[in-house]
Amino acid sequence: MIVLAGTIGAGKSSLAKALGDHLGTEVFYESVDNNPVLDLYYKDPKKYAFLLQIYFLNKRFESIKSAYKADNNILDRSIFEDELFLTLNYKNGNVSKTELDIYKELLNNMMEELEGMPKKRPDLLVYIDVSFDTMLSRISLRGRDFEQIDDQPELKAYYHQVHGEYPDWYEKYNASPKIRINGDEIDFVNNTEHLQKVLSTIDSELENLGLVK
Repeated sequence: MIVLAGTIGAGKSSLAKALGDHLGTEVFYESVDNNPVLDLYYKDPKKYAFLLQIYFLNKRFESIKSAYKADNNILDRSIFEDELFLTLNYKNGNVSKTELDIYKELLNNMMEELEGMPKKRPDLLVYIDVSFDTMLSRISLRGRDFEQIDDQPELKAYYHQVHGEYPDWYEKYNASPKIRINGDEIDFVNNTEHLQKVLSTIDSELENLGLVK
């Protein structure tokens, strides 16, 4: 099982699809387009931050349970990043300390449940590291109205916060082997040669881990 990680707009879904095609395996995507809470959150984060993260946590737990049941699967974002986002909302005053504590307790209980699954952790985490400008450019290109920063300086500031948290999160991540992809130098979204380079890098890592021959 391969898990992708990175900021909003890093290119996780694009790489997940390419990896799924390349490896001939199922891809589990983050629930965004059919998410009934996300648009509400962007309009009123103080009211909907906790509900949004509970929604994501539930969907990711559902996905990772399904993915753990098979030998080969890909998740374009996983449960391992979820606490980062709620902690940011706590720092910004959008959730209370009580809500944060309840969330962490629920997350810990879910992670204990995963210990009983056939797989106890991902086989590899692929972290896509992009600059803040690249992050904003890709958010703009994919065109989701509620994500755009035009006339929303507070949203741009939030994106900057999210971007700043990821390097430290990646350094502390220890649930599985991990590799970092430079998403600025390697434009796997628009350049097929770059994409092949990334796929070859992941293939080599899977070989080194004894997961493929």
